[in-house]
Amino acid sequence: MARILMSMAESAVMLLVWLLLLLLFGLFSENFLSAATFRTLANSIPTLTVVATGMTLVLLIGGIDLSVGSVLGFCGSVLGLAMVNWHWSFPAAGLLCAGAGLLAGWLNGVISVHFAIPSFIVTLGMLEVARGLAYLSTHSQTQYIGSRVEALAANLALGISPAFMLSVLVVIAAQIVLSKTLFGRLLVAIGTNEQAVRLAGINPRPAKVAAFCILGFLTGVGALFYTSRLGSADPNAGAGLELSAIAAVVIGGTSLLGGRGSVINSFFGVLIIATLQAGLAQVGATEPIKRVVTGGVIIGAVMLDAWRHRLTRTKLGRFGRLFARSRT
Repeated sequence: MARILMSMAESAVMLLVWLLLLLLFGLFSENFLSAATFRTLANSIPTLTVVATGMTLVLLIGGIDLSVGSVLGFCGSVLGLAMVNWHWSFPAAGLLCAGAGLLAGWLNGVISVHFAIPSFIVTLGMLEVARGLAYLSTHSQTQYIGSRVEALAANLALGISPAFMLSVLVVIAAQIVLSKTLFGRLLVAIGTNEQAVRLAGINPRPAKVAAFCILGFLTGVGALFYTSRLGSADPNAGAGLELSAIAAVVIGGTSLLGGRGSVINSFFGVLIIATLQAGLAQVGATEPIKRVVTGGVIIGAVMLDAWRHRLTRTKLGRFGRLFARSRT
């Protein structure tokens, strides 16, 4: 019960921060607090939302994936290749696109976990491999697909796209898996103390590989959303996406050291980043200023995470000393 209440309190704080950010930009821009702004925000975040959802699971186990931007570009290129050159239907090409992401995630997980290589290094290599494959498969040219892929980005009721609705469903499903299933609890346990998991007779390797596979698959889904919004497959797509995804997850309170995180809070992190960027654009901030402000927010979130980690260790140390005294 205490953990549930703490999680709800953290989500409430994230919601409050987002609302305050909306009010702040509303004071500086007359047109910011409008239905058009909210529709634009909703329809611009599906790709980042699903990738941040998968990144939450990977960071939970103490890993990291720097390749998601390049993998998204490669998956989009596969989608364009299948539909433009091979004349596949959108559903078939979409499955291939998501499968390409799943394969990349599986390779990241297997190499990192089974060969005991830091995921930072493995995914840095995959970043280059995936981007190179995107260029090779498209001859470094954008593939224009057209209306056949635009259904996911079409405005439905209230101007909201199916991509946004699907991304929200992904967030809800992932949060349920994380908080209500054995697999989710195992990911948290691995990130908290992997050695304890091993001593309990549980092999952590399959779950760790699965986390990377889920992230890869969701990156492929993100490529579908991204391509649908543009109507074309760009081999340069996803540049910098890994930084935005990690930033959103860290702002949402997921620890870079593993063992603590929430998909719902990562979603609020996505909203905060998107609102910050949209608000700065409306008040006329230049691109360098936007980068400085966004970077400062990320650094602040990381510093807050480090402070919370030290505070937790201090409390645990005090509890351990009090327990030891009570036994003597």
